[in-house]
Amino acid sequence: MAMMQPQIILLRDGTDSSQGKPQLISNINACMAVVDTIRTTLGPRGMDKLIHTNRGVTISNDGATIMKLLDIVHPAAKTLADISLSQDAEVGDGTTTVVILAGEFLKECKPFVEEGVHPQVIIRAFRQAGQLAVAQVKTLAVSIAGKDEEETKDLLRKCASTAMNSKLISGEKEFFAEMVVDAVSKLDRDTLNLKMIGTKKVQGGGLRDSFLVDGVAFKKTFSYAGFEMQPKSYKDPKILLLNIELELKAEKENAEIRLEDPGQYQSIVDAEWNIIYQKLDQCAASGAKIVLSRLAIGDLGTQYFADRDIFCAGRVTEEDLGRVAAATGAQVQTTVNNLNPNTLGTCAQFEEQQVGAERYNLFKGCPRARTATMVLRGGSEQFIDEAERSLHDAIMIVRRAMKNASVVPGGGAIDMQLSRYLRDHARTIAGKSQLFINAFAKALEVIPRQLCDNAGLDATDILNRLRQQHASKDPQAHNYGVDVNTGGVKDNFAAFVWEPSVVKINAITAATEAACLVLSVDETVRNPRSEQPDGQDAAAAMAGRGGRGRGMRGRGMRGRGRR
Repeated sequence: MAMMQPQIILLRDGTDSSQGKPQLISNINACMAVVDTIRTTLGPRGMDKLIHTNRGVTISNDGATIMKLLDIVHPAAKTLADISLSQDAEVGDGTTTVVILAGEFLKECKPFVEEGVHPQVIIRAFRQAGQLAVAQVKTLAVSIAGKDEEETKDLLRKCASTAMNSKLISGEKEFFAEMVVDAVSKLDRDTLNLKMIGTKKVQGGGLRDSFLVDGVAFKKTFSYAGFEMQPKSYKDPKILLLNIELELKAEKENAEIRLEDPGQYQSIVDAEWNIIYQKLDQCAASGAKIVLSRLAIGDLGTQYFADRDIFCAGRVTEEDLGRVAAATGAQVQTTVNNLNPNTLGTCAQFEEQQVGAERYNLFKGCPRARTATMVLRGGSEQFIDEAERSLHDAIMIVRRAMKNASVVPGGGAIDMQLSRYLRDHARTIAGKSQLFINAFAKALEVIPRQLCDNAGLDATDILNRLRQQHASKDPQAHNYGVDVNTGGVKDNFAAFVWEPSVVKINAITAATEAACLVLSVDETVRNPRSEQPDGQDAAAAMAGRGGRGRGMRGRGMRGRGRR
């Protein structure tokens, strides 16, 4: 008689394990569902999404913002959210493109998976196709380096305009493209540190009321009595930056001082006042006309500086104080003893200006300015927030174009050319890889197709015309893409619809890797108990132990009762 095999339990009770082809197809379907959510936001005629969460209402068509707010829980679909956020951090634009490409790669390979093709064969072909596509982008990219400064700025403005084509502020893209290029041009060319570009949002007015400050601007901080008596405008002032409090400290709770002579109490109070006055005298003696501190400047200090025609502001944020230091050349001091004139900064003009319902402190004409501030105006809070996100994308694009001075035509032109190139290459390959590289090539056409769909155009007709154009002998054929304004095709490079080549390279690389990652997963193990908030398992275990303990005590009591 055959012996029964003992049951082997590897996983904790309640663990769900799914594996094989059904699990892989389930993961692909989940990713495609995510893509369908943001598909309609692509391009200059893309729609916006209104997302309502417990943190408020957000209206946006930025792929990274939407993916972040969706709070996706499916483990495979989270991969698409991750590549969208990495694309945003790396190049700032193309966040919707990278998600749509990854979803389309998975959609094209799904029939092969269902027919029993091993995922590793598809992965190998996709990686090869991705490398060929990236190499072709580098070949087709046009360098914009070596131009004079004015011509370079004009080319950068065209890149910024293209980035803002699909945003809410596209109607004012020329105005904001100028502002973005001027702001990025102020930065240190070696580092191009984005933290040195400040953005302030003031509700009210129109988009055209927005302006760029060649230096630093920040909202008026909390002020005490005497502030209105201070001067609000200076020419070539000396600026002192502090990281200390300039106010009388309140006594600590339950503080106790024992005195033998009541007359000594006044001497203690006088000593405290002398300390604060000594600090204020040293600030005034330094010659500074503007005193800013990250900590509070109390009512005594505010009135003291007002009497001496000195402007002061306390509780300035660390970010704003750092940008003032970078722009004016001042150094933040942690003590007022032995202040050195070299630690003071300067600017051509300081003024306090009314912007909408707020008052702003503006530092203009800074000699060491490696910083700029954009003050955005708009009707509603959600609109200004979306304008800020749009400008962030444009700033990242201009920054990348300055670092990697090569561009490719946008509007689906480069995608159609890559698709044609990979189809031609696939014909030279023997074996099953030809099918998979063809599938990769077909997936690249999703970008021009989606641009047409979002603009309400006939995608089939326009894609056929694009295929015909790209197959022609015209030396500029690879520049032809979708024209959403006329519903036809045109030379997008000649029309200055440009995007930095690094955006397309990063999007293709990230989308390919994400698709290969999803294809490489053939089993999902899920333990619902491990998903409970921390402490619930421990509480349940303690409750169980507590129940047993009470039972034992009960038996002991019954035993004593019998005795």
